[in-house]
Amino acid sequence: MMVKAAIIDKGIIVTDSIVFKEAVIDYDSNCSTGGKDYLLPKLTASLKRAKTIDIIVGFLMESGVKLLIKDLKQVADKGVRIRVLTGNYLNITQPQALYLLKGALGEKVDLRFYNVPNKSFHPKSYIFEYEKDGDVFIGSSNISNSALTTGIEWNYRLNKDKNLEDFTHFQNIFEDLFLNHSIIIDDDEMRRYSSVWKRAKIFNDLEKGEDNKDQFGTVIPLYEPRGAQIEALYELRKCREEGLDKGLVVAATGIGKTYLAAFDSLGFHKVLFVAHREEILNQAEISFKNIRPNIKTGFFSGKNKQSNCDVVFATVQTLGQKQYLCSEYFKKDEFDYIIIDEFHHAAAGNYANIIEYFTPKFLLGLTATPERLDNKDVFALCDYNIVYEVRLKGAIDKGWLVPFRYYGVFDDTDYTKISSRNGKYDGEELETALMINKRADLILKHYKKYNSKRALGFCSSRRHAEYMSKYFNENGIKACTVVSGAQTEFSMQRREAVDKLKKGELNIIFSVDMFNEGLDIPEIDMILLLRPTESPTIFLQQLGRGLRKYKDKKYVNILDFIGNYKKAHLIPFFLSGDLKDIERKAKGGKLPKEEEYPEDCIVDFDVEIIDIFKKMVEQQKNIFDLVVDEFNRIKEDLKTRPSRLQMYTYMDDDLYNVIRSRGELNIFNDYLGFLNKINELLEEEKSFLNTKAYGFINNIEKTSMTKTYKMPLLLAFYNNGNINLKIDEECIFQSFRDFYTKPSNAVDLLRHDATKDYKSFDKKDYLKIAENPIKAFLNSAEAFFYRDKSYFCLNDDLGELSENDVFVAHFKDIIDYRTRRFYKERLEKLEK
Repeated sequence: MMVKAAIIDKGIIVTDSIVFKEAVIDYDSNCSTGGKDYLLPKLTASLKRAKTIDIIVGFLMESGVKLLIKDLKQVADKGVRIRVLTGNYLNITQPQALYLLKGALGEKVDLRFYNVPNKSFHPKSYIFEYEKDGDVFIGSSNISNSALTTGIEWNYRLNKDKNLEDFTHFQNIFEDLFLNHSIIIDDDEMRRYSSVWKRAKIFNDLEKGEDNKDQFGTVIPLYEPRGAQIEALYELRKCREEGLDKGLVVAATGIGKTYLAAFDSLGFHKVLFVAHREEILNQAEISFKNIRPNIKTGFFSGKNKQSNCDVVFATVQTLGQKQYLCSEYFKKDEFDYIIIDEFHHAAAGNYANIIEYFTPKFLLGLTATPERLDNKDVFALCDYNIVYEVRLKGAIDKGWLVPFRYYGVFDDTDYTKISSRNGKYDGEELETALMINKRADLILKHYKKYNSKRALGFCSSRRHAEYMSKYFNENGIKACTVVSGAQTEFSMQRREAVDKLKKGELNIIFSVDMFNEGLDIPEIDMILLLRPTESPTIFLQQLGRGLRKYKDKKYVNILDFIGNYKKAHLIPFFLSGDLKDIERKAKGGKLPKEEEYPEDCIVDFDVEIIDIFKKMVEQQKNIFDLVVDEFNRIKEDLKTRPSRLQMYTYMDDDLYNVIRSRGELNIFNDYLGFLNKINELLEEEKSFLNTKAYGFINNIEKTSMTKTYKMPLLLAFYNNGNINLKIDEECIFQSFRDFYTKPSNAVDLLRHDATKDYKSFDKKDYLKIAENPIKAFLNSAEAFFYRDKSYFCLNDDLGELSENDVFVAHFKDIIDYRTRRFYKERLEKLEK
């Protein structure tokens, strides 16, 4: 910042990012008292002269770091030493502030936490050494927007030449604290701190000063990463540095995933954004143009077939058709960067076609709810590479979303009398049961209790939504229906209805699933769940419609009308935001504890609902029957008997977690034995149940794996379906090299010092790695493997089956299943 006058009296001071209105700054004065006498311009002037910078503050906030980050980066790039010591006292330092500093400065900043427990840490001092002089600013300003600008903060500058003794004293104390009473904030510490950080109550006061922009001017630029976006962008960059070519970001609704994708795409030339609704694409284009105003955009959907653009927004229904996935329209490497929005849909056919066809430099999946829709495992599509994750509880705890007040209202609808098929209630029977005046009156009575101004109601069907809209209007509540298809008396187009709701011309919109995704109405203060909701994905999507922050909105009311429908007893666990092992937890018969729900949230169930939950737990089937039911469900869905890989991929997570540690119930320890037990074996398979081949297959199923090294060794024997009974060093080398060209396979090589340079490995290096699994097989499976001079060999007894198609298929299936299982278990270890 160039300063043209020493004193600016009630003028406008401009830095690179802030316009300060009516500031009174005396650059020659040693005093700074806040109000209109801002500390920030004095700091930025000192930053630009500094040869070393030492900062010690009680806390860092995102807003304050953003004021300093550009100047800090400029001096860091010139080689200026920067050290920052801050506190984690009372959880005031925001994790995203740390990510912002580390993301911009990397190893050029030495960032640390004061680490003396149970001792307050309140220093606020900025120490600058210049070429021949120095300054220390000491006073009351932490690194936050208001503390550096308009807040009433008193700071005093001590000049080194004029106050050498005092300057040296402060410098020495900083040195002692920094070197002897601190912990280095590296990537692991940032992630740890972020994972446990909760928004402190004091933020209610701190943010009043942070958000009141009229006091100090306007932040420029208007669009910049914030909160979770800062953390996610850092992790995305790190994962690409590790060589990964795909990743999944799991972030609760309201975090701003589309803007995150737009920010992350800045380093890429040609981008593809895929979604399943045109409304989502239209909103995404606006977001991308806000971040990248000079890009050329186009749409590939319906009648639009625009492809010669910087960013192409495509509907999955159109682009996913085989006729468009060809060189006539797009080359395989057409796009550098591909974003799949609402990635939980990605297991569906057209999504899979797109993912399998294109070979981008990076593929990003975005979702709030990765738990499987219809039990398709979306994690597997990204090789279980979850780059960043902030679920519902974490987002509310951190203050990025508003809390909810959830009321489970007893609904005496008897769902046991409604027919079901493949786990779904009969649509017409369900409508009949839900569309009765007694139930509608119950809903209306509870709606009126909470003085809602703008609400969304989720219904089971079009007819149900129209019925509810009519009933509310007849009772003086301005309501409409938004559904696809022909319009009726109380229905409106989506955009018109949303506009009227925002303006207060409507009180409530009833819909089915059109508002589950791609909707941004922060003003919503109530959600009504009027249908049986058994899917955590749908439940959290609908809940999330009301959680966006808005002006003085403090919470959202959720009214859920619950009867004895299947899986109703899982609702309390959906609300906790922790979707792992839900079935197992629910079987314990205990509801989550109050502290397991997000901060400041209220969860209240009618007594009759608690009784329903207890009865459901008592009626659970035995585990093996549940496994067989799951097998039959997946078989019907796939229209073929599931392989190990398919069964593992699509099996309900909760059920798998129950059987995984119980040898006799874990079907993956002996999948052929399980198929035989339920009469699903083919005749050809029955013929070798008691052969060496069966023993070999079963051994590979259960072999221990702490690394992936056994898989490329087995693939060398597999030889693309032409079984090799003997493999030499060249064959082993080729298989290892090919296997580790896939980034997801190479993650563990990158994370260990001895193998992180694997891309430069030669034949000797790979053979050294291969020696470990060879020895392991010789020790644990000597009946099936042996060494013959320079060859590693399969037992000769397996030779007669090496051309047996069934044996070959099972061999490959086990390799694929064990590789995918390794990905998933690697993710679980990272989460612990």
